Amino acid sequence: MSLPAHPKRILLVEDDEPLLGLLQENLVRAGYEVTACSDGCSALSALAGSTYDAVLSDIRMPGLQGLELLSAIQEQELDLPVVLLTGRPSMESAVKAIEYGAVSYLIKPVSNVKLLETVDRAVKLGTLARLKREALSAIGFDRNPGEHGALDTTMTRALDALWMAYQPIVSCADGAIYAHEALVRSDAPEFPNAGALIGAAERLGRIPELGEAIRGQVSAALESGALQGPVFLNLHPSDLGDDSLFDPRAPLSRHAHRVVLEITERARLDGIPDVPDRITALRDLGFRIAIDDLGAGYAGLSSLATLAPEIVKIDMALVRDMDLHQLKRKLFASIVSVCRDLRILVVAEGVEREGEREAVRSAGCELAQGFLFGGPVALGTSRTRSAAL
Repeated sequence: MSLPAHPKRILLVEDDEPLLGLLQENLVRAGYEVTACSDGCSALSALAGSTYDAVLSDIRMPGLQGLELLSAIQEQELDLPVVLLTGRPSMESAVKAIEYGAVSYLIKPVSNVKLLETVDRAVKLGTLARLKREALSAIGFDRNPGEHGALDTTMTRALDALWMAYQPIVSCADGAIYAHEALVRSDAPEFPNAGALIGAAERLGRIPELGEAIRGQVSAALESGALQGPVFLNLHPSDLGDDSLFDPRAPLSRHAHRVVLEITERARLDGIPDVPDRITALRDLGFRIAIDDLGAGYAGLSSLATLAPEIVKIDMALVRDMDLHQLKRKLFASIVSVCRDLRILVVAEGVEREGEREAVRSAGCELAQGFLFGGPVALGTSRTRSAAL
């Protein structure tokens, strides 16, 4: 492996101090300049004050998690490559890492050879992206209109190739299927995952079009009778400002009594006017409201007060290995208890092992979702791999 003449700068984020020191030492020995941070908030501060060629971050950290850090980086600098590390790998965390835009996902302990190969590749990918920008600028080409047009065309093809995958949500008591969550996918190769598709729609201002297409797909599945029971459907925050969502004549509105609209706690709703009134309007149509990723977002108690959900989905970060951690079990049980008092149904996300299933059941949780019970699949097919991505 060879490095450029000028050392590349790496932002290293790891809350395990001994491992942080070891990783920093190995990277410095390989010729990199390294800024080491022990938490995500410190990393964001470092990013605000300097430029870097790549970020290497742990996923599980106190405060700002690695996936949240990745999301914040994507909002500020789309071309900055991020490599994520985890000591507790899972299919769902890997899928989320890819969907959030990580260039690689490493499992600890990672060999020094693998570490340096991965970081070197990430740096080169970032360099290539920057060189492309510089080249277009040097020849006087206005990057945004051209790339916007090409992306717009690609987005149109992706919408034509749109389909939905459905993942079961089951009863903790007996494993019976209670509902399915609808997850957007496209066969367009330019958008290999939902994160890429949604990110492009955001950049193009085509979220309303994407949201309407998704709702049309779900309503068609409900109309055909291919789905039994309720369907959970994620809303983008911008969807709350889309009048077509509230149209009683819209295809999905005809099935509102079977649809649970999920609003992630990771999203900020500050820019959406009259959120309580809009939520009331959705309920008047017959929709139920769920808070997704409870415990992993920005809003905390304010989201519960504003949305008054019928259902909450507890983030997989709390569910993961819950059977092995007493504090997680106590926190989870406390959330379930409060929700029961408020008559809110609870779904445990990311259940992958029997031990986790038993732990959430013992805590009084009614419903669970995760790869233990089945991954996302297209209706009438076994396209599990492509659906999971």
